[in-house]
Order: sequence, then C-alpha cells, then structure tokens
Amino acid sequence: MVLWFLRCLFVLLLVAVSFMAIASDTESFGPRGYMLVTAAAVFGVVLVGVDLFLTRKSLAALSGAFFGLVVGMVFAYGLTFVVDMMVQVFGNVSKSEPGYKDIAPIIGAIKLMLGIVSCYVAISFILQSKDDIRFVVPYVEFARQTRGARPLILDTSVIIDGRIADICETRIIDSPIFIPRFVLQELQTIADSADKLKRNRGRRGLDMLNKLQTNDKVDIRIADTRLPSVDEAGDVDQKLVALGKKLDGRVVTNDYNLNKIAQIRGVDVININDLANALKPVVMPGEMLTVRIIKPGEEMGQGVGYLEDGTMVVAENTREKLNEEVTLTVTSVLQTSAGRMIFGRPEGSPILPRRPRPRA
Repeated sequence: MVLWFLRCLFVLLLVAVSFMAIASDTESFGPRGYMLVTAAAVFGVVLVGVDLFLTRKSLAALSGAFFGLVVGMVFAYGLTFVVDMMVQVFGNVSKSEPGYKDIAPIIGAIKLMLGIVSCYVAISFILQSKDDIRFVVPYVEFARQTRGARPLILDTSVIIDGRIADICETRIIDSPIFIPRFVLQELQTIADSADKLKRNRGRRGLDMLNKLQTNDKVDIRIADTRLPSVDEAGDVDQKLVALGKKLDGRVVTNDYNLNKIAQIRGVDVININDLANALKPVVMPGEMLTVRIIKPGEEMGQGVGYLEDGTMVVAENTREKLNEEVTLTVTSVLQTSAGRMIFGRPEGSPILPRRPRPRA
C-alpha cells in the first residue's frame, strides 16, 4: 500500500512540476506545454512500470522511506551541479549573463525533476531490498547482535516427543520459546490424518503444546511474523532453519536430518536425544511397559511396536501377536542422535539364541 501511494505521488509530482515550468511562461502555455505535461506523465508511468517489473523484496517501510529520502536528496544535490555545468558547457550561458533568466524556470524544473526521480529511485530500492542491514563496504557485513537470551524454536517432532514439557518444568530454560505458525499447521495436519498412529501422535503433540502454553515457568510465543526468506523456503525443516538464522535462535529437535541440515547452514541445534544421552534414559532395564505389536521384526520371533511419542520397541517372541497389546520387560535401551530404541521380551518368555553371524 505504501509503495502504491509512493508511485501515484511520484507521477503527480512530475506532472505538477512540468505544469509549473510552463505556467511561468505564458507564451509556452499551449500545445507544446501540454506535450511537456503529457511527456512527464508518460515518463512517470513508464518508470513505475519498470519498478514493478523488478523483483520485490522487503524492509521496514518507515525507516526505509526516511533513509531513501535522505539518500535521494544527497544525489539530487550533486546532480544540480552537473546540470549547471552542462548548461555552461553546451549552452554557453552562465548565471551572471542576462540570457540565463529566460531559461531559469526550465533549469529549475529539470533540477526538481531530477530530485524527485532520485528520491523515488532511492526509496523504492530500499523498500524492496533485503531485511539484512548491509553497509556499503565491499565484502564486509556486520553481524546482527542479539540482546538478551537467544530464542528456542521448537520443531514438530520435539513437541510430539513431549520431553521438552518436562524439561521446562525444571526451570532450566530461561530463553523465550518460539513455536512457528507452520509447525502448528503441521501438527494439525498430523492430528487430522487418516492413519490412526499418525493421528495419535498429532493429538499427543497438541496436548503437549497445550501443556507448554499453560506452563508459567517458560515464555511461550507463537511466531506469526511473516518473513520473505522463511516463506520462500520449501518444507518445514527448511523454514525452521531459515527462521533460526533470521532470529539468531536455536532450533530444538530430535530429527537427525534436521540436525545435520541446521549445522551445515550454521544454525545452532539442541537435540533432545543428545540431551537424553547425558541424562538417565526415560525407560530403565527391568521396567514394564505395554505396547501394541504392529509388524514383524528382522530377527526370528521379533515383533515391532511404537510408543505414543514414536519410540520404536523391539519385542522378542511376539511375531505371532500382531495387532495385539503385550506387556514387556525392558531388557535394554539404545539411545542415539537418530532416536531411541527399546528392546524387551514378554514376562516369562524364554530367551531364544541368536543366529550365529558368519566370520569374516
């Protein structure tokens, strides 16, 4: 809206300046004068059309307009000297000569038009430039300094995991937690999925999100700000990395691929699985848990199930119990950056010998 107002004002100013130039001389106020006004209007429309053809970018409108106005006025002031020199060189007329008064209105109009064009080009260029603040020094860019604690940006997987809510209860997090709007949309899509397992995971994520929002020990914010660099990114992972780079924040996730992509892009990542490696596991060997077996495992007699947070459970002697809930005794827990795996067997089940591996 600001750009369209600027464009209309630019065309009107060009027409007004050309009209003032011919109105000062009654003899020129005729067909030639109307041609000058029409030419000024056409020139303004053509310049606006060229501006529309350029790729639009974003910057704060108020600060950009002010800075562009200052830059345009500086350029316009320098161009006035160029116009005076051209009049003296090509017109052989100086300000001290009597003939200069006859062309003074036209020269003044030209200078004013150059000033308007300079201000318009400078303001339009800055309004459509990137949000990054760059100094006009080749190959030098000053890094943005973030005041206060750096924000934490939550991924969809870490919300569904739910352990972030328990971490927030410990009061160890004093940074603001950002939940982007596109993460909420992905959670809603998963919760509305036709697949029962995905639907349960999505609903669990929404419950964990509600638990986080009702927690008064942390500062939860919904990131509704639309940034061009974030909107232009592809999938949710790319948007998270772009948002983390723009806000100078840290992405909280337990997705192995997102962890690697963020590290390549220079964005700090907090992996919940790595954090769990430094603490005791959620499930200890010897504990009991109930899980539904949904598919056979790779080894003989094994069955595979998943907890609500997506943790894989490998159960021995359960291949024949597909689509049934079984109670297992945890035998071991494997924790890596890629995720967590729980191994167990039904209570009272005999331990089957593993297949011997061929020697190298």
